[in-house]
Amino acid sequence: MTPLYDVLKQYAGKNPARFHMPGHKGVFLPIPELMGAACLDVTELPATGNLYVEGEPFDSAQRLWAERFGFEYCQFLTGGSTMGIHTAFALCCQPGDQVLIDRNCHRSVFNALALLELEPVYLERPWLCKEGLIGPVSPADVEKQFNLHPEIKTVCITSPTYSGILSDIAAIGGIVKSHGGKLFVDGAHGAHLPFLGVNAFEGADVVVVSAHKTLPAMGQTALLFTNGFDPDLVRLRASIYGTSSPSYVLLASLDAARQWMEDGGELLYHQAAERVARLRKKFPCLSGELSLDPTRLTLCVRNGPDFTKKIEEQNIYPEMEDGGHVVLICTPQDLEENLDRLEQVLERLASFMGSCPPLPPPPLPRRVLSVRKALFSPSVTISLEDCEGKVSACQVAPYPPGVPVVAPGEVISKKELAYLKQIGYNVKSEVRVVASV
Repeated sequence: MTPLYDVLKQYAGKNPARFHMPGHKGVFLPIPELMGAACLDVTELPATGNLYVEGEPFDSAQRLWAERFGFEYCQFLTGGSTMGIHTAFALCCQPGDQVLIDRNCHRSVFNALALLELEPVYLERPWLCKEGLIGPVSPADVEKQFNLHPEIKTVCITSPTYSGILSDIAAIGGIVKSHGGKLFVDGAHGAHLPFLGVNAFEGADVVVVSAHKTLPAMGQTALLFTNGFDPDLVRLRASIYGTSSPSYVLLASLDAARQWMEDGGELLYHQAAERVARLRKKFPCLSGELSLDPTRLTLCVRNGPDFTKKIEEQNIYPEMEDGGHVVLICTPQDLEENLDRLEQVLERLASFMGSCPPLPPPPLPRRVLSVRKALFSPSVTISLEDCEGKVSACQVAPYPPGVPVVAPGEVISKKELAYLKQIGYNVKSEVRVVASV
C-alpha cells in the first residue's frame, strides 16, 4: 500500500489544468533527469492533503510506517533528521529545561539547545580504547546522572553511531521511565534496522531516523516516531521547523520506500548484511562483542585519510573516515560488481589495514556561556592555532561526522587544540569565537 504515492499518480493521470504552484506545472523542468518526477510535484490540494493537518492520504501513509516501527504515530519530514531533532526537543522540553545529552550527538542537537535555550548536562564519553571510538551509552551512567540531577526529564541518545555501534535503548528507556522522563533517540543512521529484525528503538518515546541515509528514499527525507504524544501537537511542532511547502516528490519516496522494503527489500537487505559479515571476517573491522548495525562496514586502518585517498583513486567513495577508520554504508542498492570491486581493492591494500592508531578520548571542554548566547553573540573568525583561551561561537566539529569536539560557549584550551591536531581529519583551519566575554 502506498496511499500518498497512489493519490499523486491519480492526480497526474487526469492531466489536470494546473493553475496552482509549482511553476513547472508538472510538464517541464530544465533538468532532463528530473522530468519524470515533475508530474508528482504538486502542492496542497483537496486530494493530496496537507502534511501538517490531520487527514488523508498522509494519515494512512504515516500510520503504515508507525505500525512497521511499533510506534503510535509517525510524522513525515522533508528537512532531514535535523528537522526531526529540533521537533523532538520542542515536543519533550520547555524552554530553559535541563536535558541529559549524549555528548556524541550531532551538531543539530546543539542548535536545538540554542533555539530552546536548554541547559545541557552531558553523559560521560564511553571511550573504547582498543577501537579508538565512542562506544555505547551506559545505562548505569544514565541512572547516575538522574540521581545527580533529578530535575531532568528529557534524555537524548545517539544510536546507532556513525560507526554503527548500538546502545541498549530498552535498558536506558526503562531507567528514564522510572524517573518520569522521556527518552529521545537520534537514530538517523538506523532507518533500516527494524527491517533487519534489529530491535533498536524499543523503550524510546521519540525516535528520529533519516530514511535517505540507508533506504531507497530521496535526500532530506526522514521520519519522526512518537509514543505518548498527541499527533496534533507533533504536527504543530514539526510545522515550526519545516517548510510550509514540503516536496511531495520527497514525501512520495517515503511512502514507496516502505512498500519496497516490505515487497522484497527486506530479503535483499539481509543479503547485504550477509555480505558485510563476510567482509568483516576477511578484513580488520569493527566487530567483536559490540552490538553493531549489521550493514555498517567500519574498516580499521593505519591512516584513515590516506586510506580513503587510496580507495578513491580506485573510484570507490566511502561515507567518512577518521584517523584510524574508514566507514562504508552498505545497502541492497550496492551492486554485486561494486562489492566485488571493493573486496578486490581491500585485498590489494591489506598492508595498510590493521590496528588503529591509539587515540585518546575527546576532551570535555569547560563551558562558560550558554549555547544560545554563544551562537548569537558578536563573533570574529580567527585561525584555529590562535584560539587558545577563546570561547567558541560555533561548533568545532570534524565533518563528517559532525560531532562537536568543542560546542558553542566552551573554552578552546590547549587540550582541545592538541586533540584536534592529533586526530588530523576534517578539521577547519579557522574558527568563529565570541568577540568578548
